[in-house]
Amino acid sequence: MTALIAGLAFSTPREIAFSRLLPAAPALAAAMWPVFPTILLGAFCLLLMIVLSFFYTDLGTQYTAAAIVAVTLAAAYGSHVRLQREEMLFQIRLVADAAQKVLLRPLPRRIEGVEIESLYLAAQEQARIGGDFYEAIGTPHGVRLLIGDVRGKGLSAVGAASAVISCFREAAYDEPDLQGVIHRLEIAVTRHSAAFPAQDQPEHFATALLAEIPHDGGCVRLLNCGHPPPLIAHHGKVRVLVPTIASPPLNLAALIGDRYWVDVVAFAPGDQLLLYTDGVSEARDHAGEFFPLPDWLRRQGLEQPRELLDRLHRALLQHSGGRLDDDIAALALRSSDAQDRGSVGIEG
Repeated sequence: MTALIAGLAFSTPREIAFSRLLPAAPALAAAMWPVFPTILLGAFCLLLMIVLSFFYTDLGTQYTAAAIVAVTLAAAYGSHVRLQREEMLFQIRLVADAAQKVLLRPLPRRIEGVEIESLYLAAQEQARIGGDFYEAIGTPHGVRLLIGDVRGKGLSAVGAASAVISCFREAAYDEPDLQGVIHRLEIAVTRHSAAFPAQDQPEHFATALLAEIPHDGGCVRLLNCGHPPPLIAHHGKVRVLVPTIASPPLNLAALIGDRYWVDVVAFAPGDQLLLYTDGVSEARDHAGEFFPLPDWLRRQGLEQPRELLDRLHRALLQHSGGRLDDDIAALALRSSDAQDRGSVGIEG
């Protein structure tokens, strides 16, 4: 910009006075450059103005020079403030990344012969974590998985999600069955909600889906507490695993009962299981149509779990026009054969 303005000032009649645009250069530099280069650019613009004054004595050099000095000083201060805020934002992102690694820590790619991959997308562009959560653990009772969604957004949702995941990491080892695990999660959410009371206390709840794959494989046990039903792909056919009897979401058992039902579904070697939150199934296009997840999964082949989730990510962004209205979490699992399962089993 400085070179362009200087070239126009030397090559055009002085009545046009392009030199008066020179203060714009250091003002723009403040948005991109550190303080010292911004000051150097302002000094260079001032020098250019002085050189122009030797050729055109009636340009009003003193007024333009004063403007360059004033703008340069203001730009240097603006650059200093910008750098401070960028450093603060960088530190905040480091804290958010650390919080995400604690809340949604990277999952092992394989547990007891079960291949596992995860996908998480926050609805807010600069967000790192939200109200969706997941976990997968190898326990003495088999591979146990959790995926869920806390009602609401912001720090309150993150706090509730953290309470659920922390409780699951302990209960998954201790409880012999999924009903015991879900009772522990119900207590954890109730206590967390009571510690942070609000006017809409009864509306504070979380949907959750528990899955358990025994050591010897062959099946998967599912306990669905108001969560979107998972999908299973078997020999090119896709089934929606709707629960036989609905179980209450977390923190609503006191209102609608605490009866929990576990479904047992065959999970043969090569089968794929897709767990997801409502941000996936309820992603809308410009016409307001939901993402056709079962139909989309039927069109996919027997990809690796990572490739499947990568394709799902691209399909969701394409369907929604690149803008997500809700957080998205998904887990893709694929069962291996018995030989692979036994070779990496967990000692009880």
